[in-house]
Amino acid sequence: MIESEGENMTAPIFEIKDVSYKYYEKMETTVALQNINLKIDRGEFMAIVGPNGSGKSTLLKLILGIKKLQEGEILINGKPASRKNRETKVGYVSQKAASFAKGFPATVKEVVLSGLTKKRGLFKRFNKEDYEALDYVLNLLDIKDLKNKNIASLSGGQTQRVFIARALINNPEILVLDEPTEGIDARNINSFYEVLTLLKEEGTTILLVTHDIGVVIDQADTVACLNEHLHFHGTNQEFRNLDEAQLSKVYGFPIQLVSHDHDRSCCEVPHVN
Repeated sequence: MIESEGENMTAPIFEIKDVSYKYYEKMETTVALQNINLKIDRGEFMAIVGPNGSGKSTLLKLILGIKKLQEGEILINGKPASRKNRETKVGYVSQKAASFAKGFPATVKEVVLSGLTKKRGLFKRFNKEDYEALDYVLNLLDIKDLKNKNIASLSGGQTQRVFIARALINNPEILVLDEPTEGIDARNINSFYEVLTLLKEEGTTILLVTHDIGVVIDQADTVACLNEHLHFHGTNQEFRNLDEAQLSKVYGFPIQLVSHDHDRSCCEVPHVN
């Protein structure tokens, strides 16, 4: 599905260079991000993890162009990120997508096609190519049988797939997900990560932002730990080798490491005195 023509295929698909950001409120200055540097290669699945208030949301808004850069730069395919290349290269699934859907009187078909609005314009009719793209992403995510159902009638896991389909219908090179498993039960979380594995096999680059290190470290190729600074950036296995002191520094409170089924894993479990 992903085809890139006229792009610099040797450059990282996404690069964050020396990005810093501060909030100014009355007489106080709050540093949200300091000198963040990250590169994401084509086809990579990267998870950015950190506690609430760590700067993840600020970085996400800078990536999406919702906030303007104060320092540093963001590159897509080696070129400065702009409104145009964000709209054509980046697909986004909001943390609030599932809750928004519950009060939205539209069918799955209508929701997914609405992802083409920026590309086609608000009042243009959809054409044969658009409907072919619709069928492709619905088939890819195994939700074609939901095509004419009301979005409000779906389960949390089904709704999440619909909004991923909406993000994918523009054929983006990068899929950005903000706390995508929020409010989804364990069974549907596993199903969700199966979808991401499929998308990665299709060539989609995935950037997932979350505070939950539980399941994501089993899925992502690389992990970046953010808490104002970038405290760690490495492979899944390197992240698993971090000790409690290193994880505690990232999360801002004591962390315990626990094991399940003889496999060492990381959980955000504060010590209880």
